[in-house]
Amino acid sequence: MAEERNGAGTPPERAVDFWSFVDLAGHRLSEEFGFPHREATRTLLTLNRASMIVTYDLEASVHRPRGLSWAGFRLLFVTWLAGPLESRRAAALAGMSRAAVSNLAKSLVADGLLERSPGENDGRAVLLSLTGRGRETMLEVFRAQNERERQWTEVLTETEQEILVMLLGKLIAHRDQFDVRERR
Repeated sequence: MAEERNGAGTPPERAVDFWSFVDLAGHRLSEEFGFPHREATRTLLTLNRASMIVTYDLEASVHRPRGLSWAGFRLLFVTWLAGPLESRRAAALAGMSRAAVSNLAKSLVADGLLERSPGENDGRAVLLSLTGRGRETMLEVFRAQNERERQWTEVLTETEQEILVMLLGKLIAHRDQFDVRERR
């Protein structure tokens, strides 16, 4: 008996999990539509999914309970470890736009975690630094995050973690070989 199809000419929804979806996508994209780079799609679907899952988990389990967003944590994190920083440099390190950093900094200043001051060499530049409360907060927040990071990565050996970082680094370093769009 022929499989039922919906109005779009595709089989009705079945119990599809992420991995069966990746297999389905690879098959359909290559067989039905002729896209030749099946493993590239599989690799980036998996990378993107892993990133989203880990990011959401860290935000939900570590940051939101402490009154922070993921973006707020990222800005505080780079300022904590590399600061004081000009806002444009903080944006680059945190992977955010300068406008996002400017808006986020306002709320972090209001929360007493961040200070803004004029840049030393350019009167238009803004220098971001943590307050004493911001430093205490980051110690507490990162302690919780680092434990969650350990929980996520304990499934991998130290060597596997090093290999994963090396492979991701290789992928990132390759971006200068073609026209990559990045936040600046």
